[in-house]
Amino acid sequence: MTGEVHMPLPIEDYALLGDSRGAALVGRDGSIDWLCVPRFDSSAVFSALLGGPEHGRWSLAPVAPSHADRSYQNGSVILRTRWTTDDGEADTIEFMPTDGDTSSVVRRVVGVSGTVRFRQELIVRPDFADIVPWVRQLPQVADAHRLLAIGGPDGVLVTGPRLHADGTRHVGEFEVAAGETVDIVLTWFPSWREVPVADDVDVLLGGTVARWADWERTCTHEGPHGDHVRRSLTLLRALTHDRTGGIVAAATTSLPEAFGGSRNWDYRFVWLRDASLTVSTLLRHGFRDEVEHWRSWLLRAIAGDPDDVQIMYGLAGERELPERVVARLPGYEGASPVRIGNGAVEQFQADVLGETLVCLDDARSAGLADPPESWALQRALLKRLERTRTDPDNGIWEIRGEQRRFVHSRAMVWAGFDRAVRGVREHGLPGDATRWEALRDEVRADIDAHGVSTAHGGFTQYFGTDEVDAALLQLPQVGFCAPDDPRMLATVERIEGDLMADGFVLRYRAETGVDGVPGTENPFLTCSFWLVEQYARTGRTADAEALMGRLLAVANDLGMLSEEYDPVAKRQAGNTPQALTHLALIRAADALAGTLPSWPKGLHPREGATYT
Repeated sequence: MTGEVHMPLPIEDYALLGDSRGAALVGRDGSIDWLCVPRFDSSAVFSALLGGPEHGRWSLAPVAPSHADRSYQNGSVILRTRWTTDDGEADTIEFMPTDGDTSSVVRRVVGVSGTVRFRQELIVRPDFADIVPWVRQLPQVADAHRLLAIGGPDGVLVTGPRLHADGTRHVGEFEVAAGETVDIVLTWFPSWREVPVADDVDVLLGGTVARWADWERTCTHEGPHGDHVRRSLTLLRALTHDRTGGIVAAATTSLPEAFGGSRNWDYRFVWLRDASLTVSTLLRHGFRDEVEHWRSWLLRAIAGDPDDVQIMYGLAGERELPERVVARLPGYEGASPVRIGNGAVEQFQADVLGETLVCLDDARSAGLADPPESWALQRALLKRLERTRTDPDNGIWEIRGEQRRFVHSRAMVWAGFDRAVRGVREHGLPGDATRWEALRDEVRADIDAHGVSTAHGGFTQYFGTDEVDAALLQLPQVGFCAPDDPRMLATVERIEGDLMADGFVLRYRAETGVDGVPGTENPFLTCSFWLVEQYARTGRTADAEALMGRLLAVANDLGMLSEEYDPVAKRQAGNTPQALTHLALIRAADALAGTLPSWPKGLHPREGATYT
């Protein structure tokens, strides 16, 4: 391996760096090809991930051919890479400090043996490569060279070994011998503010290690696959904004679901669905403060008229997230268009309100009392749920075609009313439980009458079709039916027959045209993990373990998973790291460990049921 980079690497070759406010992706070759600061949804300072080096990157790697062996430090996203060359070994320790008000990336180089010569290449291109900044050298501070780049609202200061201009990029080389340390700090700041002074790296590293150690100590998990569960929980924390409480769906935009295709979306926002599922997962694993933080975010974000509730928001609750195309970026391996913002914000997805109500009920059941404003909000959401309970919608997969009465959406509407009834009958909250109970039963009867196939006996994707949808695997998760309900078992049989691709699960058959988007996509990793859970809860333990093994084998060397997987090319696809994927991984591991509830909420055990 050399330090040269000409194209973005395979998605699984990237590692996440984050400070729980913004994020970077650094490749196995030492190139940071993606950096969004000070927030996950900020304009990128480095965009080579969606083009080439000319669109911005910061590479740091040995000059000589080398081998890289990398790992995260304990329960953190502090990355340690051991570089081995013919002349010696050296480590790079890379992280984004979690304390303070600045956004920085620190790259510490430590000599292990012999002498290793490193090369840097810095190409700063703010605003998704729209700006070629003004760059100048500043006076040294404590023997450290300083390079300042200013362009529009962005200021970037790099402190460390000297860099010199080479056209519109800056390059430099330095050596590190055994026992020596070289520190490099890149700090982003608003260009109108005074140029900051880089903090001491020992202090930054110590604070960041302590912060992640506190998080790891909170984590609880019993059973197999503990390393993957803990890594997934850490990644979820890294995708949570520690100031606002918003939880982004992924750290990237426009990584393709199908290579060379147009299914490229911006996931750097807070979906109510994903955030709700995150909270329920965190509760099961000992995290309570984070749940309180998210609930506070939710109350702020959706305050106002319940008819104005959106499926997604910005990190601080912003509602305007218009979708636009960045034509100057060619896209990852040419997959275009590159999209910023997400037009799905305008969609009606009926399941979202139900999932939010399920999440808040989970918090109650875990002993977190509802503040008065929280229950008032839930009652307002229930009014909207009642008004829209029979309306067609765009569904969990954000269909851009014709709205349908998706069975998954209807089941989540059922779950919303069910949790409202529980709030009154089990937690003593005020409300018309009798009416909500009647509405719940009405929704169930509608699904029973119109959402079950007379041809195959299983649940259907939407009313009026015999097609199946992997989202139906969530019905037992929220208690709409038992995992071994005959209709559910028939659904699983259809999923195995129609949606399995080389051992992994597709969301639905895209070739039916139901989603209104050209082309097809790869298997969706979340759905495969849902099937693991379904297998585990119906006694198909060998099938569950086999599928779990296949899924964990496609994680990268750091345990990161993206949205989808191409089983033919054997590579990850879609935005990364994907919160929903890691949430489903944790649920699957919990199911295999037997630590999920003994039977789903909303159900009474029936004779002959085989709950595990």
